[in-house]
Amino acid sequence: MATGDENDGPRGRLYLMRAVGEGRLKTDSHAFERHIDRCLGCRACEQVCPAGVEYGQLLEAARGELFTEGPPRGFSYGVLRLLLKHVWLHPGRLKFFFSTTRVFRNSGLPRLLLKSGLPGLISRRMEFGLALLASSSRAIRGKLRDASGYSPKTGNPTMMFTGCVGSGLFERINQATARVLKANGFDVGTPRRQVCCGALHAHAGDLEGARKLARMNIEAFENGAAAPIITNAGGCGAMLVSYAHLLERDEQFAGRARSFSDRVRDVSQHLEATEIKTGTAVSDQRVTYDASCHLLYGQHAGQAPLNILTGVPDLNFVKLDGSERCCGGAGIYNLLEPELSRRVLDEKLCNIKNSGAQVLATGNAGCQMQIGAGALLAGLDLKVCHPIELLDEAYERAGFYTES
Repeated sequence: MATGDENDGPRGRLYLMRAVGEGRLKTDSHAFERHIDRCLGCRACEQVCPAGVEYGQLLEAARGELFTEGPPRGFSYGVLRLLLKHVWLHPGRLKFFFSTTRVFRNSGLPRLLLKSGLPGLISRRMEFGLALLASSSRAIRGKLRDASGYSPKTGNPTMMFTGCVGSGLFERINQATARVLKANGFDVGTPRRQVCCGALHAHAGDLEGARKLARMNIEAFENGAAAPIITNAGGCGAMLVSYAHLLERDEQFAGRARSFSDRVRDVSQHLEATEIKTGTAVSDQRVTYDASCHLLYGQHAGQAPLNILTGVPDLNFVKLDGSERCCGGAGIYNLLEPELSRRVLDEKLCNIKNSGAQVLATGNAGCQMQIGAGALLAGLDLKVCHPIELLDEAYERAGFYTES
């Protein structure tokens, strides 16, 4: 553990949770709040626990107690609660929020401000926030030839979950996902009434907010009957899979939530189950892969993202040491616990630098932004992308998107 404090390890936190549950420690204890908040929530501990403790669910329950009965937690948490309640739960407001954010990002102002050095003088948190936003615009290559008209009908339906950050800042990845699925013989539907997955609410302890969003998504995707629900973000996918647990006490939605969660697949898992098409080589740049914690530990898609890269011939791939370890993003942990997040990220950047990679692929938008921001501020020449983008480029070069 980064702090060296036993209470910051899974066993220590479980002890604190038990103490609160048995009444030996109050929920408004600052010690309880401090050690629970320091957890990244990566869920790596679940994989090595001999007792099979579902730590992620217990952590969210503990944060739920803090959200409703915990002590005051400062300005950052106050802003977070305000946004979660008054923006993220309202699709129209959220769409406007991301629209204005994109305008600001695409104007180039975040990069100009970072180059000026002014944000760093005001606040390191502000500097990193701008770097996160700036990094979301860094594609692995220029704009692809428009393939939006490529829509073969195959009779193999899928439904795509686009995500709030995905549709707001990474629409290029959603488009690449749809193109690759179609090229491999799948029809792709995108329900319009889908909303945020609720992961930010659950991680912050606002479980009622997460349940509200979960119910909305379940209703939005029910018209697809048994069609697989495809995600391209590990954090979203892990949250969607957990709807069965989140709504297990809801008489109206418990059964529907189980059916929903059973349909969720990461795009790599879905493609891995088919005979994936092979495209054309993209470049000779050295490529590496960093695992999204929630994709690896929440959806158990360890090898699948690497397997789909077999569709890119002659890929100059190099293994990344510590790929299975968290990058420090963890939702918005990087903004709420910046010092601890930075220590975790520094180790990741060191491993990336030692690998000699020029391109890093990872299956979660938050991880892309975290690593991209760290690389930008460290002056590391690194392009960060989703594995599906590499496959998409290989397909475009092979001419798969030209309709006959």
